Amino acid sequence: MTPEVGFLILMLLGLFAGILSGVPAMLAIGGVPLLIAVLASQFGAFDLRFVAFFPARIWGVMTNSLMMAVPLFVLMGVLLERARLAENMLGVLARMMGGSPRGMGLSVLLFSAMIAAATGIIGATVVMLVLVALRPMLEAGIPKRQASGLICASGTLGQIIPPSVLLVLLGDQIGNTYLEAQQRAGNFAPRPVSVGDLFAGALVPGLMLVTLYAIYLLVTLRPARGAVQPPRAAPVTWAEMVTTFLPPMLLILSVLGSILAGVATATEAAGIGAIGALLMAGFVAAPGRGARRVIAATGLAAFALVGLRMAGFGRAALDTAPGALAAVAALLIAAGVIVAAIRLWRNGMLQGAMTETIRISGMVFGIVIAASLLALVFRGLGGEALVENLMAQLPGGQWGALAVVMLVIFLLGFILEAVEIIYIVVPLLGPAILGTDISPVWFGVLIAMNLQSSFLTPPFGFALFYFRSAAPRSITTTDIYRGVLPFVLLQLVALGILIAVPGLATWLPGLIFG
Repeated sequence: MTPEVGFLILMLLGLFAGILSGVPAMLAIGGVPLLIAVLASQFGAFDLRFVAFFPARIWGVMTNSLMMAVPLFVLMGVLLERARLAENMLGVLARMMGGSPRGMGLSVLLFSAMIAAATGIIGATVVMLVLVALRPMLEAGIPKRQASGLICASGTLGQIIPPSVLLVLLGDQIGNTYLEAQQRAGNFAPRPVSVGDLFAGALVPGLMLVTLYAIYLLVTLRPARGAVQPPRAAPVTWAEMVTTFLPPMLLILSVLGSILAGVATATEAAGIGAIGALLMAGFVAAPGRGARRVIAATGLAAFALVGLRMAGFGRAALDTAPGALAAVAALLIAAGVIVAAIRLWRNGMLQGAMTETIRISGMVFGIVIAASLLALVFRGLGGEALVENLMAQLPGGQWGALAVVMLVIFLLGFILEAVEIIYIVVPLLGPAILGTDISPVWFGVLIAMNLQSSFLTPPFGFALFYFRSAAPRSITTTDIYRGVLPFVLLQLVALGILIAVPGLATWLPGLIFG
């Protein structure tokens, strides 16, 4: 064993030891490689000139326009969660589905799928579902184990259903790694991989996973013994349905539709989502009818402006009808945003949302920057060539390498967060896969589906921790673990289907983007 390999092993062991010790992940991911680099340089196994590239990498991260989408998507999710729009949506859905266990379970699942597309923040979604949905589910006769498993599983749908912060980060890493790997393989003009590709690629697999969950609920959900059925709820009116579901549906359509239609980048769409969430939260917080009317008109104007852009009138001159309409809509949007922001600032919601957004975004960017140093030291020790050689010697060729990468990601999900896995595994193990003819979009969606399973795998699944922190004492940790196991198996089934049928991830991107 060469000194370089010895230091690589020491670095990986130190990395996992640092993370598991409770040290902040950013310090462990960045500090351990730096210490190993200094130590290895003393034995002639590492050239410290590699570290001189680190400032340029930091500059590249901070000037990456795609990464600007992260705090905007986070702000969108935090505002929607703090505005408490979820309680009303879930209540209306439950009344539409009836008060039976199956109806309540399907209501929670459908609600989670919708809110996942609007937020994508696992911790907030799981805790919100515990506070909003757990008690009605138990009162409807759903056993506490199934209720626990459903909430944990539904709360993680935001990682696979676009728009998702995880898909944005994964798209950035997959795109960069794929470009470098293809150029080293001799392809100097590969087709770029964008976040829009991953959004389109993850849409069908995400809906497939929701369908598998729904089938499971229809087949297995039964009332608990001795449970008292709740009285029949009042019917839902059309006006109630429209006012409850139209705003979030318009927001999702504007964000996701603008990306898939090719009229907005992920960062621009994230800005649309943040403004839309601000307006929705401001509408809820506004005490007077006048302010609400202004905000409601602003929301409609914003949606009309997005529609004009999709229709190809985004650059129309002001002396034309579309251009004049766009100008009026823009002025109305500015006025409505100011009114909504003032209302949210006065009741303290905007300050809290901004603080939470800074905290989450700071964690993400800290890990991104620290992982960049890890990749530099890993390359300086010859780790990239070592991994490629090991992958090439595996039985089964590129499919054997793909199986190993999927297994490594699944096992790492027991102990690491998804963001940490993305910025450790993709740059280190991804080139061996992305340098072949395997579809990078399919590979990215496979990783996203695999990472979603990591949030549910006992004993360290983060969705389980979030649920435990908000659930009552009457639900034991054993109940939670046993409740999530069927959903983990369903996620593995979905992963297997996706591996067997790559077209589930590649068909829609090919149809939209060619």
